[in-house]
This record gives sequence, structure tokens and C-alpha cells, in this order.
Amino acid sequence: MDVTTRAISLEAVRAAAARVYSVAIRTPLIRLDPLDHSAPEIFLKLEIFQPIGSFKLRGAANAISTLPKSALAAGVWTVSAGNAAQGVALAAREAGARASVLVMDTAPATKIANIERLGATIHRATYDECWKAVEEHRSSRMTGHFVHPFDDDDFICGNGTVALEILEEVPDVDAVIAAMGGGGLLAGIGCVMRAVRPQARIYAAEPETAAPLAASLAAGRPMRFEEWTPSFVDGAGGRSVLPLMWPLLKNAVDASVVVSLAATAAAMRLAAQRCHIIAEGAGACAIAAALSSKVRAAGHKKIVVVVSGGNIDLSRFAAIVTE
Repeated sequence: MDVTTRAISLEAVRAAAARVYSVAIRTPLIRLDPLDHSAPEIFLKLEIFQPIGSFKLRGAANAISTLPKSALAAGVWTVSAGNAAQGVALAAREAGARASVLVMDTAPATKIANIERLGATIHRATYDECWKAVEEHRSSRMTGHFVHPFDDDDFICGNGTVALEILEEVPDVDAVIAAMGGGGLLAGIGCVMRAVRPQARIYAAEPETAAPLAASLAAGRPMRFEEWTPSFVDGAGGRSVLPLMWPLLKNAVDASVVVSLAATAAAMRLAAQRCHIIAEGAGACAIAAALSSKVRAAGHKKIVVVVSGGNIDLSRFAAIVTE
């Protein structure tokens, strides 16, 4: 692959839309505060209502639907903090393939239980071992076809279908915000928005404990985040921006909004109070970014926030929102 020229086409995302809905669903889009009609209007794209509670089902469904029979017969595997694992497990089950997962030790019990319920074999590993597999696209412990949880064009195209839905419902959107994990969601959204609504700005949301994209955008090259620490925002904030993802992200993302864990917790509480939804840390991180002074100062009229997932242990959620 020529890293410098890597791109995802609108046509490829539209082709993915013909495949993903055999497993994934179109998700609702609602106002954050239906009683507040002041600018900016903030809409939430609720990927929490996917059958696995996360947008990752879109990418997994598309990636697995494009595999040859030989790959499916050998079984598939992925590496994940929980959501990609569920997506691959469900999409593989629907395709009649075995699935196994290298699961990060930061994954909450809710995600582990869901992976098991979907029939995938779990191999537990440290965060460092899992991130090494993400970077190297391999693991000596795993067999079968590797479905990368974000650095895969078919996976990215599946993720991009969320942007097609956003444009159908809010065609005059002028900002879209999504959490930055590995970058597959932002890359998919970005390729669609750049092609269809180039005037809209794309913001990444990253927790202060893990913000490699902000560092990369500042440096103009893919960077590691040396101060990385784990947090309840387990679905966002990797250790680094992968060099293979950098061409897509630097073209897709206008800016990264780094938010505090306190602001993320407040966003979880706000979403529960106003919209009666449970957003996990990554999805709430994006809501917090939308409410930040940085985004408010940009003067946007209509902002769509992708609430990327809702898989968090209820006891942990309760503790966070009541602190």
C-alpha cells in the first residue's frame, strides 16, 4: 500500500451501504436538548442502538461480507477493547464463520459477557500486547483471517455508512464530531463528508489521558502519546496514530478536541438526564467536545455528535454519573 496516497472513496462507502444492513441497522438521530432551540443545535446519532450497542458492527459487517469462502472457513479474529470484538463476533456468526478475539484487559465486564454470548472465543491479553497486534497486524497467539478493528479499508467503508445517514437527516450539518480510537470511524465519516458536504468541519474527540491525534495534528506526522493512561473512556484514546491511518486522518479531521475526564463524566450525566440514554466513555467524550468552548467558538449552527457506543458496566456508569 502506498501510504501517502491512501484514500477511501464515496462509491466504496455507498457499496458498503448495500451490505451492512443485513446485520446492522439505521440508528436514530435526536436533539441533545429538544427544548433548547438556540444555536448551535446539537444532534446525537445514537449508535448505542446497534444490535451490539456500537457502530463497530457497521465496519465488521462490511469487512466480513467481502471475505472469500476460504477465509471464512479458516475462521476470523480481531483485537479489541470490546466493541469491535462484538461486531466481528456477530457478523461472523451470521456468515457461519468461527470468531476469536484478543481482548484488552481494560475491557469492561459488560463487553466481555457480550462477546461470550455471541459465541466468540476470548483470549485475554494486556493492553500493550493488544496494541502491538494492532500496530503489526498480527499476533502469534491467533489463527485465521485477521479483521483489523479500524485499519482496514472495508471496515472503514462500513463505518462511513453512518455519515450517509447523517446527511439524509441533517443535510445542512456544518460540524460532525466523533471519538478518536484508532481512527476508523473518523476516516469513514470524513471521506463521505469531504465528498458530499466539504464545508462541514470534522472534529475528533479525545480524552486528556490519551490524545495521540491532537499531538499528530500539531506535529504534522503520526505520533505516540507517551503520557497514555487507562481510563473509563476505554473505547477511545489509543497509544498512537498508526502511520497507515495518518493519510486518511489528516485529510478527514479538521481538529481534535481534547476533553477532561470530568467533562466526559458530565456529558454522560447530561445525556442520561436529557435523552435517557447510556453513553459509554467514548461516546460521551464526543458529546463533551460538542459542548466545549473550542467548538462553541467556531459558530456552528448544526452539530451532529456520533454517540459511538453504550457498552459500559451499569455499576461503573452509576458511579461515574453520581460522583
